[in-house]
Amino acid sequence: MTADSRKFRSVPVLVPTPAEGPYTYRVPEGMDPVPGSVVRVPLGPREVAGLVWEGPGGAVDPSKLRPLSEVFDCPPVTAGMRRFIDWVAGWTLSPPGMVARMVLRVPAAFDPEMPAEGLRITDTRPERLTPARRRVIELAGDGLAWTRSGLAHAAGVSLSVVDGLRDQGVFEAVEIPPRPVVPEPDPSHAPAELTDEQSDAATALTRKVAAGGYSVTLLDGITGSGKTEVYFEAVAETLRKGRQVLILLPEIALTQAFLDRFHDRFGARPAEWHSDLAPRTREQVWRQVADGRVRVVAGARSALFLPFAELGLIVVDEEHDAAYKQEDRVFYNARDMAVVRGHLGGFPVVLASATPSVESRVNADQGRYERMVLSSRYGGAALPELRAIDMRSDPPERGGFLSPVLVEAMKQTLVRGEQSLLFLNRRGYAPLTLCRVCGHRFRCPDCSSWLVEHRFRGQLMCHHCGHHEPKPQACPECGTLDHLVACGPGVERIAEETAAFFPEARIIVLSSDLLGGVKRLRLELEAIAGGEADIIIGTQLVAKGHNFPGMTLVGVIDADIGLANGDPRAAERTFQLLSQVTGRAGRTGRRSAGLIQTYQPDHPVMKAIISGDPENFYQREIAERERAQLPPFGRLAGIIVSAPTAGEAQTHARGLRAAAPAAANIAVLGPAEAPLALVRGRHRWRLLIHGDRRADLQGFIRAMLAAGPKPRGQIRVQVDIDPQSFL
Repeated sequence: MTADSRKFRSVPVLVPTPAEGPYTYRVPEGMDPVPGSVVRVPLGPREVAGLVWEGPGGAVDPSKLRPLSEVFDCPPVTAGMRRFIDWVAGWTLSPPGMVARMVLRVPAAFDPEMPAEGLRITDTRPERLTPARRRVIELAGDGLAWTRSGLAHAAGVSLSVVDGLRDQGVFEAVEIPPRPVVPEPDPSHAPAELTDEQSDAATALTRKVAAGGYSVTLLDGITGSGKTEVYFEAVAETLRKGRQVLILLPEIALTQAFLDRFHDRFGARPAEWHSDLAPRTREQVWRQVADGRVRVVAGARSALFLPFAELGLIVVDEEHDAAYKQEDRVFYNARDMAVVRGHLGGFPVVLASATPSVESRVNADQGRYERMVLSSRYGGAALPELRAIDMRSDPPERGGFLSPVLVEAMKQTLVRGEQSLLFLNRRGYAPLTLCRVCGHRFRCPDCSSWLVEHRFRGQLMCHHCGHHEPKPQACPECGTLDHLVACGPGVERIAEETAAFFPEARIIVLSSDLLGGVKRLRLELEAIAGGEADIIIGTQLVAKGHNFPGMTLVGVIDADIGLANGDPRAAERTFQLLSQVTGRAGRTGRRSAGLIQTYQPDHPVMKAIISGDPENFYQREIAERERAQLPPFGRLAGIIVSAPTAGEAQTHARGLRAAAPAAANIAVLGPAEAPLALVRGRHRWRLLIHGDRRADLQGFIRAMLAAGPKPRGQIRVQVDIDPQSFL
């Protein structure tokens, strides 16, 4: 190294690319980055944001390195967060830069927020004092700074009045610091009145927060038992300790009721974090989380990668929900990663659910988590009376899908002025459209799936890639007119049948793909809670913890739908979904019922739900998992190979299989064509890796990928540790 080169300093920078590690950059004179600093660096012909990483720069002569372009004026990412990025990358077998990319998604937030222009009153007074001017002067007399428009609005005058006073020297220009995106919550604002059972659980949680250190608590409470009010006390204690809180929710964009409950308890809303936020709001939340001004965030799974300055508690509500699994670029389960973040950061984690995942139940049974049980509904409300409708003995009318037993129950509910919910986990009008003359079935041209008819839109749609086309009048295969028939029900078809039975009823259909998006869904949920609907027909989003005071009847249209596949979690998911949706009834104390239409009333899942004995279901499901060495008693990983042609995908998958190292406790299954063999024009083949609980799956897969063929052209290989989907 030359004498001149010793003047230079270099640092490793993690950039948001699939590179295996950080790149080395030279630090120009006058810059002083530290580990965690957010910087702007050249990368090829463009410039990107990156994170300064630990360790010295590379062995390259620093004088030959490209320099940092800028060190952003924002708080460095904490050491705990950097350890978390490394851990997630190692566990998911993802490039660390792609994990860092999830932290650096809001580049406009890296620069400080600009102060607003404000006005503050001086000792000067106008020559002529009109009533309007008097109101402005009196309002600003406390000496606080106001924005021009805010002062005019508060005083009830036009902007010209304020401008005239400023021109006469009555006001001077000042800078107002950026406003917080949300007010600071008050932990003592309005504590809830808790039952003895709730109070015991809340006390135990607050003690864990007060003591500090890592712990995981499974808050296992039946629907309507007040789990939210219990963990709110842990949130309050964390705020009193001066730490930040993250509350993860599976459908934050739809949970308006949760935000209202938080406001009632703490006098302010939490900051929201989800994909539907306006860009400016996302920038403010990211920045104010990083500098500590935002104390509580309620967010979707991606909120786990916000750069909290002093995180002290994570709550994962509805911890069993499959929405916590991300299956794009970096495959991770936010519930499990929340536990990891708590462990690395040394703070408590609370997992809350009325139907906990089998993994969490086993962790609690084996002592890794503490389990707290809430066995009673708040206010003494009773659980709904559940009953199976055997569709073999009480079938619907020809061409229909509602059993006469369910229709009669809906009729009685309407007479009482109460609400009914019909649940079917299938969007659209019908899952398949075919020609009754030639048998032609409408398929997606880019996916191996049928096109779903959406009659409200007049479209045939693919729910995997978004392809859509108008429903034709004639069969494209044989040209026959008016012989296309819809097969099977979706929520739109159930709504049509319901309207025929109850033409005077106010019916609302809730589905995530209806026109109007999240805003419309929120308005309709508010309308339902306010009693402005008689019958609600919805998909699984209606099971996401909503509180509908007037609802006393829940009907499940096709309870068997989730059991008809090879998913090893099918029984668990069906149990959770049906338990959650029937739990929407009777939450305010009225007598309620849940009617479950099934062709398998003797199935263990149906028996467990009807009996109201979840312990029996968990014992049986846990025993079966242990017998088959499935998670959490064994480990699974999926490898998905996709390519423009089936031959390319198959050949590459077979090459990986041949490169698998020998291991006594790990088996490779496949390759086999994926159940969804074609998605978005790409052909898919799968390998499944199965090992015992202590197997080093990550090390095995690394060796397999290193020894196997390298992806070329448009071949892609994705690794999914602990897969939730087997499609």
